[in-house]
Amino acid sequence: MSVADRLGTDLTVLPHFAADDATAADLVKRWTPGRVWIDQPGLQAMDAATLNGRENLAQAMILRLLTPRGSLAQLGHAAYGSRLHELIGRRKTSALRNLCRAFVLEAVAQEPRVESTAVSLDFDEQAERFDSFVFTLAVQPVTDADPVALGLEVGL
Repeated sequence: MSVADRLGTDLTVLPHFAADDATAADLVKRWTPGRVWIDQPGLQAMDAATLNGRENLAQAMILRLLTPRGSLAQLGHAAYGSRLHELIGRRKTSALRNLCRAFVLEAVAQEPRVESTAVSLDFDEQAERFDSFVFTLAVQPVTDADPVALGLEVGL
């Protein structure tokens, strides 16, 4: 089984987010031979784009960080997500930056396809605005030797 197979495949759902391993993430329709999705003369069959392997893992981490914890409880996933949404509306301080760090690391520990501790979590204060935190997160997949890195800006 290849690394890509172990890290999974999913629909591409992040058209404007990018990570080192997910720079091609988009919702572009793809031609899929043999599949008929549109039954109208003159139109080609289209299918949604997918990501697999490391790109899928990068997208999964971004989605986990951006999903408020508890918002999927009715679907049976009460612990999925992060607490980053709790930072919204608060005044930006160094203590709040540390809370942001704690919330990110807590979300990393929940993802079963990566080691429970991050390889690195670095804030880019130069890229931040008065109402945001910008950071780069690197996680270690449990099935691959190379870390997956992604960048994110969290608005307050």
